Amino acid sequence: MEISAGIQASLAGRYAVALFELASEDGVVSPVESDLDTLAAALDQSPELAGLTTNPQLGRKAKMAAIEDVAKLLELNPLTRRFLGVLAENRRLAELPRMIRAFREIAAAQRGEVSAQVISAHPLAEDQIASLKKKLTAREGRTVKLTHSVDPDMLGGLIVTIGSRRIDGSIRTRLNALTQAMKG
Repeated sequence: MEISAGIQASLAGRYAVALFELASEDGVVSPVESDLDTLAAALDQSPELAGLTTNPQLGRKAKMAAIEDVAKLLELNPLTRRFLGVLAENRRLAELPRMIRAFREIAAAQRGEVSAQVISAHPLAEDQIASLKKKLTAREGRTVKLTHSVDPDMLGGLIVTIGSRRIDGSIRTRLNALTQAMKG
């Protein structure tokens, strides 16, 4: 399996590669990826959980106990639980969102997919997401797995990120460019 040098060079990437290799050996890549998706959603929806992972004042044992309780509550795979325990023990929970992203990229590459993040000012309808996915798949020549988020500060338009490439069609960016052009 070919893993990009960028992923391997980062701390989060090294942890993600190790988790992916263990999950591959155990044949649980899909369940672990599902667990990480659940964790990412929980981190997004719970400021308390996000705070737990980044608070430097919490001790190692307190973080380990709390993250174990979260893992039980979310009914995570034993490998994912052990991984979270290692992160807590090594004081690396703050890197969890980057590790999740890196793991997703590795798993997608293994399946021959490319990941794309789409940010819009308003939630997109299912038919809009399907149309965008179809166009991106045709452009990339590989299956595209989309993740969508909303940023109301954008005003309108879309920002699509595929790997290290960004297609910025947001109104905010266009207005900023117009402002700079007018300044001379």
